[in-house]
Amino acid sequence: MFEVRDLHASSAEGVEILHGVDLVVLPGEVHALMGPNGSGKSTLAAVLLGSPEYVVTKGAIRFKGDDITDWSTDVRGKAGLFLAFQYPLEVAGVSVINFLRQALSARKGIDLSVLELRLAIMGWMDRLDMDPSFADRYLNEGFSGGEKKRNEILQMAILEPEMAILDETDSGLDIDALRIVADGIAEVRSDRPDLGIVTITHYRRLLHYLRPDVVHILMDGRVVERGGPDLAERLEAGGFDEFRPGGSA
Repeated sequence: MFEVRDLHASSAEGVEILHGVDLVVLPGEVHALMGPNGSGKSTLAAVLLGSPEYVVTKGAIRFKGDDITDWSTDVRGKAGLFLAFQYPLEVAGVSVINFLRQALSARKGIDLSVLELRLAIMGWMDRLDMDPSFADRYLNEGFSGGEKKRNEILQMAILEPEMAILDETDSGLDIDALRIVADGIAEVRSDRPDLGIVTITHYRRLLHYLRPDVVHILMDGRVVERGGPDLAERLEAGGFDEFRPGGSA
């Protein structure tokens, strides 16, 4: 469903950050991408969603059989790609429900009414254990870190993507908030079993809940190791030094 081949990407200033990333995600699979700060994880997430801050200099991104390397961010989103941000933005003056109405209308190509969407949102808020009043609050304004991340999962549920990139969804969450967010991801997956997920994380604790099919270790803009969940356990025990050039991996 989702394929990245020999992906090279540079910043707008011409500094190459990704040096040939390969990634293949089948329907329903969960892939974890781990690596130290500065390894290119968040850059990869941004490039996969078509951020204009980066330039693909080599390689290709394919989604559902189409080469989307040159597609704009909005076209990728409409096609079924989704990105959950590490630091979700606050949007003053735009309520959660109006934001989702505009986004879902663009995704589906139809003009949804607020009433239609409210019914869907209330159902998902109940399933995600969210306060219904959040629907009428301004997007992420005054939300705690956990509330912002749960709101991202709500967006993923409502927009029904085929492929989701979760950029450090566990960042800044305590263990209780992490469990709630992980349970929310599991709830969405139970409703959409073919949803492919790439989750970017520093820590194994999120993977304890998500149970990835494949773990990739990114170092200096390249995938240097991939394997099953046991790879994350190795990383937890020994750190990243094992996977650096000259290490014992």
